[in-house]
Amino acid sequence: MLQTGSLVIGIIVGIVVLAWLVRRVFGGRSGTHSRELSEAERESLDRHRDAQGREPPVELGDVREIGVQEFTRHHSGERHALGKVEGFVIFVEDVPDDVEVGDVVRVKVLSFNRGHTSATATFLERA
Repeated sequence: MLQTGSLVIGIIVGIVVLAWLVRRVFGGRSGTHSRELSEAERESLDRHRDAQGREPPVELGDVREIGVQEFTRHHSGERHALGKVEGFVIFVEDVPDDVEVGDVVRVKVLSFNRGHTSATATFLERA
């Protein structure tokens, strides 16, 4: 009886692991799981892959002027401005509330994300 129970448990565990592997290999590419990517998502993914293969156009400590393209919420809840240098995304923290989309601001680059595909900067002043 104990051998039969162990065999059944082993088969169940094997099925679960196999299902996980199949989903991981065939169904989980780029976070798409079982749905198709929209054209915008596909373009964004392509730009992200391109960014991973090139050096950032900024260095730590650089002071740059960027146009604010949009605002995002950091996982901490803080409001960050988003701008770009040569297509490279820069998230700007400590942006005053009266800064709006389209404003040009001077920022200082503080850090890069893990893959060097974007940077974080701090607001210095309006340009």
